[in-house]
Amino acid sequence: MEKPLFSILIPTWNNLAFLKLCIESLRRNSTYHHEFLIHVNDGSDGTLQWVQEQGLKYRHSAKNIGVCYALNGLRPLVTTDYVLFLNDDMYVCPGWDHALWEEIRSLPDNCFFLSSTLIQPRPFFCKSVIAPADYGQSVETFDEERLLREFATLPHGDWQGATWPPNIVHRDIWDLVGGYSVEYSPGMYSDPDFSAKLYHAGVRYFKGVDRSRVYHFEARSTHRIIKNDGSTQFLRKWGITSASFMRDVLHRGQPWGEAEDNQKLLQHDLFRSRWKTVLTVFRDTKVQPIWP
Repeated sequence: MEKPLFSILIPTWNNLAFLKLCIESLRRNSTYHHEFLIHVNDGSDGTLQWVQEQGLKYRHSAKNIGVCYALNGLRPLVTTDYVLFLNDDMYVCPGWDHALWEEIRSLPDNCFFLSSTLIQPRPFFCKSVIAPADYGQSVETFDEERLLREFATLPHGDWQGATWPPNIVHRDIWDLVGGYSVEYSPGMYSDPDFSAKLYHAGVRYFKGVDRSRVYHFEARSTHRIIKNDGSTQFLRKWGITSASFMRDVLHRGQPWGEAEDNQKLLQHDLFRSRWKTVLTVFRDTKVQPIWP
């Protein structure tokens, strides 16, 4: 049997229709063979049974344990050198993995963090995403044929500041920083925190790969959870706001190779962040426990 190239980690929470479409796109549109590792939260909608019937490698929790625990729990199942995080409401376009692999092979070492370029139906604040580009906001309204015909023609380009999924890192780097930080459970702001951990571990190559394109339905499940106050947690942990870190340090969304370091702006934002930290001293960042 062909050895898998990437280990694709997919947390899912009673989102079976999207998960089926996601796996179908991976099987149909991938250039290489990969292993799919699924964490099934709850699964009472038929997800658990379907994953078992498909013969996929998985872990299961009776309740939703959040994205951080889910991803870290899948790490022992990884058999490849590359750990890729993918949301269950994403549809990968043809050649998505070939573009990532070409980028990885061009690099001198494993000290990198790469993201695919998202295509989203609704307007979005960050220039790293191609939006709005509406090919459907549900499985029922998904215009797959038109997406496959047009996805490669949508203008964009490589960009700076890899952070959110789909993202890929070498497993040695994943292990070096300890995966995703569970104190952010159920997961708000765990993405920028992971990038910050990589940065502090010495990673400086944060790149969004234009030719690796993935359609994101934005089928948010966050309305079903009690959110952690991730922005305050990030500020207290790193001494800088998430927005300032992304803008001043990683330059997320800026064209690749064009953003210039602005130390004056960074120092200004660090000063403002210190004051914001003081103002959060009485803010409670606790979330509801998952136990009864």
